[in-house]
Amino acid sequence: MTDLHYKKAAVELGLAERQVKAVAELFHNGATVPFIARYRKEATGLLDEVALRNIDQHLQKLADIENRRQAISKSLIDLKLLTPELKSKLDAAASLTELEDIYLPYRPKRRTRAAVARERGLQPLAEILLKQRDSKPEIEAQFFVDPEKEVPDVAAALAGARDIIAEKVSEDLALRARLRRLFSEDSEIKATVIKGKEQEGIKFSDYFNRHEKSSKVAGHRLLAMFRGEKEKILRITIRPPQETALAILRQRLCRADNAATREVETALADAYKRLLTPALENELRQILRERAETEAIAVFAANLEELLLAPPLGTKRVLALDPGFRSGAKFAVLSAAGELREHGVIYPTTSSSARSEAATVVKDICRRHSIEAIAIGNGTAGRETEDFVRKLDLSENITVAMVNESGASVYSASEIARAEFPDHDITVRGAVSIGRRLQDPLSELIKIDAKAIGVGQYQHDVDQKLLQQRLDDVVISCVNLVGVEVNHASLQLLTYVSGLNPGIAANIIKYRTVNGPFRTRKELLKVPRLGPKAFEQAAGFLRIKESSNPLDDSAVHPENYNLVAKMAGDCGVSIPKLIADENVRQKIVIEDYISATVGRPTLEDIIDELKRPGRDPRSEFVSFNFQDGIKQISDLRIGMRLPGLVTNLTKFGAFVDIGVHQDGLVHISQLANRFIREVSEVVKLGQAVTVTVLEIDQNRRRIALSMKNVQRG
Repeated sequence: MTDLHYKKAAVELGLAERQVKAVAELFHNGATVPFIARYRKEATGLLDEVALRNIDQHLQKLADIENRRQAISKSLIDLKLLTPELKSKLDAAASLTELEDIYLPYRPKRRTRAAVARERGLQPLAEILLKQRDSKPEIEAQFFVDPEKEVPDVAAALAGARDIIAEKVSEDLALRARLRRLFSEDSEIKATVIKGKEQEGIKFSDYFNRHEKSSKVAGHRLLAMFRGEKEKILRITIRPPQETALAILRQRLCRADNAATREVETALADAYKRLLTPALENELRQILRERAETEAIAVFAANLEELLLAPPLGTKRVLALDPGFRSGAKFAVLSAAGELREHGVIYPTTSSSARSEAATVVKDICRRHSIEAIAIGNGTAGRETEDFVRKLDLSENITVAMVNESGASVYSASEIARAEFPDHDITVRGAVSIGRRLQDPLSELIKIDAKAIGVGQYQHDVDQKLLQQRLDDVVISCVNLVGVEVNHASLQLLTYVSGLNPGIAANIIKYRTVNGPFRTRKELLKVPRLGPKAFEQAAGFLRIKESSNPLDDSAVHPENYNLVAKMAGDCGVSIPKLIADENVRQKIVIEDYISATVGRPTLEDIIDELKRPGRDPRSEFVSFNFQDGIKQISDLRIGMRLPGLVTNLTKFGAFVDIGVHQDGLVHISQLANRFIREVSEVVKLGQAVTVTVLEIDQNRRRIALSMKNVQRG
């Protein structure tokens, strides 16, 4: 990577060259995104995680272009075709597309129709036709008839010459660029149902005869159409008006109006239909797909971030219930630290005697374990179980909460769950997961493949590698934003900490198992494979609550402990006193501590952290109740106003759980009394809202909702 690359990336990203170069050097030296964003603000000029990842991706794109440029240059040198003019064109190319266009005429390729025609000696005839002299092509072609070269007659000679012209046209740099713009700006995407597939593909009925400008097609509609095509229900084309394209070709190459011109026009039509259209349509498809996938992945990532950063109930003793009708509700009693204390089954939704027995069991558990909250899964029999619990004569201090159990079954059957609870079956593990999700959503949800949590949009239709990378980035960001208590964290949680990996995370757990809880951050350096570099990257995100040094339970990095000690000393107090006394902290003059390595941004972060060491950036937990008496779709009536929780955001609207085992859709047009471009302008995942029922389709289990003229929660 050269200074030229840094300069180019800076211009394209709207940043200073020094910022791009500093970030690149930090990445090169093994720094992670969370570490750079939090602890190297002076070096980057306060760039956030999004900007850091954009720089990394952009530099990788430039590196890919440079690698391809070098590969093409080497190929042309080997072929003895690299002229100074061609090298100049390659050096000036700014994209992979430009490079491939330049290379196209020289690329080793299979024997094309044009190549065969050249072998048969028809290149001169093609050049004669292109000059479009006022002579008869049939007469010119007679001189090229040669049965021994498989040119048996005039028609074959002219056909071969046209093939040569068609290939020449398809490889013309300027023409490809003009037609590429035409495809990009004026193409229409057409979706039609394949004859006989109407019933089989009824779910794609909205696209059986759809036409719209490809430049304006919504990403979710495009992905739906591509899925229909993949399932062989729809036929899709993405092309501009053919006459417009042919007019561009004629304007460039037709310079007369005679019989030779007619031959050229025939070759142009063939070039467009056989060579240019498939190539340019595939290019455009890829561009549109990537745009739609980027949009879908961004929606998924934003939803996942909201879900992971959902307010935790905290260290409370929890009774978790995984509801069911015939099989009963599996229960798990969890300590404040999430440890399983007791488990079993109750039957609160069957006979009156079973209900009475279940009530006795729940009350006894609440008394014996001093339960502070009851978590109820929102799946089958969830509302009925919630109704049962709320009618019990329990302490008002016990919080009752419905918990989204999406993905709980995936966790229950996973290797992670088996390792955590080798002596318990999936029903117990599922109940534990529900309870822990209430205590700390982040710590529990990271154990599940994010794609199983159910907050995506067309997640199976996008590039799975890109999706996984983006979701991993979100998890890493959330884990490091919140911080991890090293003495209680699971292997999975530790793995996502900046600077750590599964091996080091496992060694941390082994060390604390053998030696007891970590007493200081510095003790982490005794963990095998956790060297100075890993310590530098991880330490600020690992918390030790019982440490004798209160800074070990904060986001202050150990590299700045001496600086905090100096602040305390200058104020004439100890570090604990500095943290505890706001009046003392107000005496600190930030400018007195600015140095070559520590600037105002870092100092402001330190002062802010001293106010509330180790504070959780997540919101406070607020309990939510669904409308009494509304448990099934059949309970709904048009016009009802109901409380609900936003469970998923898409580009076209928000899905809301109103307690009937089927989320309703608030279309983007029904989210507000004004025009909005993005659903996230109005609502966020997990938000409590009030909705009005617009439509109910019990057969298709669809509910249309509105938030217009309704006060949001």
